Amino acid sequence: MDIKAEVDRIIHFIKDIVQKSKTEGIIIGLSGGIDSSLTATLCVRALGKEKVFALILPCHSAPEDVEDATLVANHLGIKFKIIDISEAYDIFLAALSQGQEISDLAKANLKPRLRMCSLYFYANHMNYLVAGTGNKSEDEIGYFTKYGDGGVDFLPIQHLYKREVREMARFLNVPEKIVKRKPTAGLWEGQTDEDEITNQLGFPVTYEVLDEMLDKLINNRYDPTDEKYQKLIELREKNKHKLQVPPALKRE
Repeated sequence: MDIKAEVDRIIHFIKDIVQKSKTEGIIIGLSGGIDSSLTATLCVRALGKEKVFALILPCHSAPEDVEDATLVANHLGIKFKIIDISEAYDIFLAALSQGQEISDLAKANLKPRLRMCSLYFYANHMNYLVAGTGNKSEDEIGYFTKYGDGGVDFLPIQHLYKREVREMARFLNVPEKIVKRKPTAGLWEGQTDEDEITNQLGFPVTYEVLDEMLDKLINNRYDPTDEKYQKLIELREKNKHKLQVPPALKRE
């Protein structure tokens, strides 16, 4: 990948999206991870720091998440707010569960959905667009929360594999601490993305391995008898609905 040329292409895409939407700028949820940090950096490159606003939304999160997100916001010189939604999460979860046992997955996915609501609250107030932070490695297998971190207005890095996200982040001088940080969605204590993807696929996987497998699968250079690829195909099919417009009957 020609990184400089790709950066220029993404910047043009962001400028065009904002101009056509007749909005005033971009809001982004900063998690302290590399995806949101790179996305924020690209948005600043496209519009300038005055038109990019960040929300840092801890929800029973590790202190390091807030520290790293703040590091990125200060590094970019953008305005930001830290809003702890832990209490709102607890109240909402208690109201929804009504005393019954709730699955860990349902509880975990409530967090990104509350963050989505928070981002759109400020986006509506400021007439801004919500920038998505999904990358190709995760979105191809549906590793995101539908109507949570998947609820956005545009996706500037969705076409980049995780390895390309890291390359571009270094090229654009994202703090090295962020680049080297172990990816996590912060859904529960000790959770990491690679562990979660490993659990979903049923075999050990790193982002490097996932990127390679997806590239071979998409370009039809894989062994269809390989059990690992069969599991990858099965996971993609299972989560395909996350990437599609909700199905509906057409009027006869």
